[in-house]
Amino acid sequence: MKKYLISIVSVILMILNVSCDKFLDEMPDNRLELNTDEKITLLLGSGYATHLFVWTTEMMSDNVDDRGSLQTSYSLLQDEMYAWKDIKEAGNESPKRVWETYYLAIATANQALDAIEKAGNPERLNPQRGEALMIRAFHHFYLVNVFAKHYSIANGETDLGIVYMEKPEVTVKPAYKRESVAEVYRKIERDIEEALPLIDDNIYSVPKYHFNRKAAYAFAARFYLFYKKYDKVIAYANEVLGENPKRILRDFSHLPTLVQEYGPIALDYIKPEHNANLLLMTGMSNMGRIFGNYSTGKKYMHSSYLAGTETVRAAGPWGAYASGLYKLPSFSYTTAGYIAVPKLPSLFEYTDPVAGIGYRRTVYAALHTDETLLCRAEAYIMLEDYDKATEDLYLWMSQHVNTTRVLTREFINNFYSAQVYYKPDEPTPKKRLNPEVPVVSEEQENFLQCLVQFRRIETMFEGLRWFDIKRFGIVIYRRYLDGNNGVTIQDELTLDDPRRAIQLPASVISAGMEPNPR
Repeated sequence: MKKYLISIVSVILMILNVSCDKFLDEMPDNRLELNTDEKITLLLGSGYATHLFVWTTEMMSDNVDDRGSLQTSYSLLQDEMYAWKDIKEAGNESPKRVWETYYLAIATANQALDAIEKAGNPERLNPQRGEALMIRAFHHFYLVNVFAKHYSIANGETDLGIVYMEKPEVTVKPAYKRESVAEVYRKIERDIEEALPLIDDNIYSVPKYHFNRKAAYAFAARFYLFYKKYDKVIAYANEVLGENPKRILRDFSHLPTLVQEYGPIALDYIKPEHNANLLLMTGMSNMGRIFGNYSTGKKYMHSSYLAGTETVRAAGPWGAYASGLYKLPSFSYTTAGYIAVPKLPSLFEYTDPVAGIGYRRTVYAALHTDETLLCRAEAYIMLEDYDKATEDLYLWMSQHVNTTRVLTREFINNFYSAQVYYKPDEPTPKKRLNPEVPVVSEEQENFLQCLVQFRRIETMFEGLRWFDIKRFGIVIYRRYLDGNNGVTIQDELTLDDPRRAIQLPASVISAGMEPNPR
């Protein structure tokens, strides 16, 4: 088991000392004894996973279609993810690598916490302790949401969660048992609450690549949204957004000065100097090519048909789609029939410049203010404060869409009441919602429909739509497009489908850990 849950006694220090134009700089291996404050601080720079969940969850969501027999997939791994299979293929972005590298990040945090404890928990190391706790909470949060059911008030105590690692592993053959989803959430909450008052941005040379204060509160807001503790969502989102959220939302005004192509705009999207970007993570990843303007892996992609009926080319409260509607452009590759939103740049790290070999990487905005604003809007909706929810929803729309329309409470109700519910062969943005917390009125349903539509657009190509599908109990389908917008339904993911919890890696199951039910 030790091999697969990733334990360390001597942690490899990989420092991502990143400047705004050197995303991928890394120090060589440096095995060290954690006997100084500086070494502990440097160690935490390697405490962020470098193999991300994003490709897996985006491929499993309803943000992709099977675009037909004339297209090719990137790999058998992509075929398995799209088909909701128990994944057996390996790869840098497979669930197995997510499991391993997220637990490696947790092990790094635990090693730092152990060193701080052995130093006597001095006050001067409080910021490092805060970052380590937040790293541990963050990576467990995604492990439990990828490999388990969504948190349930009714069933959380019995639903299988994951192992919550709280100490460095020092035994040869440790025995692990999965905790309940509810227990994992309690431990995440404990770590978050201890960490928040300790975070200090002054210890970082590039705060956006660490759990700086705003990133920590943004993660806390997202966590409590999933945990259904809406007062805390609002309180922590307020810490991020302040009294004037507009000034820290994404500013698109400079985009017309850039080359109007996917690559330059994607590179701009992840710049640390943008106020909207709170936490940036680097990943060994092909997502910049698969989700971008390349021919790579386009069999399963955000099709033009999907975009035109459900997302960035569909009608919304702003009216019908028109060119230049969205301030962040979505690039249409008409002959290929897919849409690309420039968020994930394709970067290359040469290991041998002469031979021209190396690794493809990307940089991912793991936390940003625009999504935090929508977390707060959702919390207001769940607490039935529709006036404040309207303010947040209108602010998001006015910042992202070129429109003169003013979003009012009355307009939201009228617009979404008039919308037709989605059918697989007659798609619309309005899908039936089945959240655990019951919808109490038609008005709450209308506001949630608006929120879900905005969130889907905001988080495209970020892997978060999969979690919203689980949170809101949305039934989704696998559709085969024949090239002329002919649609064949291949599969359906029902509300009680066990495939909503991605199966544990086969190597972990074979080592003795209980698998997800199938």
